[in-house]
Amino acid sequence: MQRAEPTKMFQDIGALGFADLGQRATPAVRAALEKALETQNGGRLTRDQCFLLAGAEGDDLLALIAAADQLRRDLVGDAVTYVVNRNINFTNVCFVGCKFCAFSRGPRQPGAYFLTPEEVAEKTLEARRRGATEVCIQGGLPRAMAPFYCRDLLRAVKKAVPNIHVHAFSPMEVAYGIELTGMSARDYLLMLRDNGLDSMPGTAAEILDDQVRAVVSRNKLSVARWREIVTTAHRCGIPTTSTLMYGHVETPAHWVSHLLLLRGIQAETGGLTEFVPLGFVHQNTLLFQEGLSRPGPAQAEHLKIHALARVLLAGAIRNLQVSWVKLGRATAQLCLQAGANDYGGTLMEENISRLAGSTSGEYLSAEEICRRIRELGRVPAQRDTIYSRLKYVA
Repeated sequence: MQRAEPTKMFQDIGALGFADLGQRATPAVRAALEKALETQNGGRLTRDQCFLLAGAEGDDLLALIAAADQLRRDLVGDAVTYVVNRNINFTNVCFVGCKFCAFSRGPRQPGAYFLTPEEVAEKTLEARRRGATEVCIQGGLPRAMAPFYCRDLLRAVKKAVPNIHVHAFSPMEVAYGIELTGMSARDYLLMLRDNGLDSMPGTAAEILDDQVRAVVSRNKLSVARWREIVTTAHRCGIPTTSTLMYGHVETPAHWVSHLLLLRGIQAETGGLTEFVPLGFVHQNTLLFQEGLSRPGPAQAEHLKIHALARVLLAGAIRNLQVSWVKLGRATAQLCLQAGANDYGGTLMEENISRLAGSTSGEYLSAEEICRRIRELGRVPAQRDTIYSRLKYVA
């Protein structure tokens, strides 16, 4: 369902704006969207209005998408940004047992691997030769991991390519490093920062609700622990992204609570650089095979979550990214007309979504990203990881 072709209903939406589509919405939805557009701040909406928008269907959904696209235009303009990067998964060995993951292996299973810091550094050198400004480094959690492996990995990477941006280690990986070393969260994060960690992916979030987490990954860190590590990272000068995985066992009410929690973190620290909705890729996962989840999001759900995020996070998190590897080309293009302004990265080596069943590929060249952006009449701009520099592409 992730790669469904766009319906006529959604293809037409780019030709119509909120001035037209807002008139078709129910009065309560129209009032909520008008408030968001007037204030350019989703924090001005009541919780009930947020829940109302999360449940939008039909003409209400079209109005939500149109309002999100207008907010995107007003807040960030018509540039669509992207980063030239490489994913490096340092190991696929993991004991956590997330039911939504088809990437992990046991230590003795065929295909199991664990890269040395020097091997990760070599992959980083290859990425730099191909024009990458960033490496995104994450991996499984093997029981045999040396306590200071992450520190040593950073040292090796920065020795090989001193000026590459290292975007690495989810809050779950950080929590494991804290456990292995016995250090405090602050001291561990400061150690990583001082050895070359530039920013962190805000993954391992899935849905920030402990009841949902007990179903999808009972061994993952709690919501409170995720929040503590992310806010501590921000206070240590380490910015992070933020994510939400949708299309499995959660409900729209969970989306709202998750997004409002992120707003709260941003109000507290200002350390979130972007929000990335991640559609659940179901085909090869235990969560789906055991009958615990729906078969991933339908196209309307993809569009709704991107639009809802733009509206609810307006005035808090500026950048909204599409995950092209999960959405596929057609739906990613539509989501860029539903509030999103960033195409993500070239990736070069994407394994996690591919092994779960995605067929969108593991690499997208910068030239192809720019072509897709221009198809929408928008302006491509290469960025750095934290959106502090943009280079517009002619």
